[in-house]
Amino acid sequence: MQHQVVSREAWIAARKAHLAHEKEFTRQRDALSAERRALPWVRIDKNYVFEGANGRRTLAELFGANSQLVIYHFMFGPGWKEGCPGCSFLADHFDGPNQHLRHHDVSLVAVSHAPYAEFQPFRKRMGWEFDWVSSAGSDFNADFHVSPSPEEKAAGRYEYNYEMHDGEGGEMPGFSVFYRDDKGDIFHTYSTYGRGGDLLIGAYNVLDMTPKGRNEQEIMDWMRHHDRYEDKPASRARIMPVGSVASCCG
Repeated sequence: MQHQVVSREAWIAARKAHLAHEKEFTRQRDALSAERRALPWVRIDKNYVFEGANGRRTLAELFGANSQLVIYHFMFGPGWKEGCPGCSFLADHFDGPNQHLRHHDVSLVAVSHAPYAEFQPFRKRMGWEFDWVSSAGSDFNADFHVSPSPEEKAAGRYEYNYEMHDGEGGEMPGFSVFYRDDKGDIFHTYSTYGRGGDLLIGAYNVLDMTPKGRNEQEIMDWMRHHDRYEDKPASRARIMPVGSVASCCG
């Protein structure tokens, strides 16, 4: 990889010019976050029930003692033997922040469409501790547009990321955020899909500071389940042929 090499003085000048852009981006991101928090809410009237380690739990029970709930729509469909590699990459970032989130009025829970028992061997293999429940038998995934409804499959058109798509569709990733008030009423405040989850991927934030950046031909083409990396780093010997896609999230 060739790059321009300059004096320290020239580098400082270029770095200060870029710093001005970084500060402007930070201010724009703060404004965007404030706009997100100011979005209107939708009251949740449907009684969603999930299956977890201690049996059946309602949406309200997923909050625990907190008033805010972040749900990650983890791609693990009925009959699957392992989770989506991209969702797994993102989920590797949950347990660290969760040590702090749970003490700052936020509960973080992963939800998958497969029956609860089907993803327990994979969870054990990955060594994750975050709360992970099943939405099997409920309308939750279809209502939040991360699994196509029977009607969408029959019509051959489904909604994802606020747009309609042709085909039957399948399991898709995303985040949905909820708030519970003092009366126990629950509101849907935000959902994001596709690359909207990039902000939560700490490894990407580190890569974005490096000379090679994410070094991807296609989204997440280098990434693996964390127990399946080879000894050599992907930047030296690519694990997959260029053009193939490792992650169903991509």
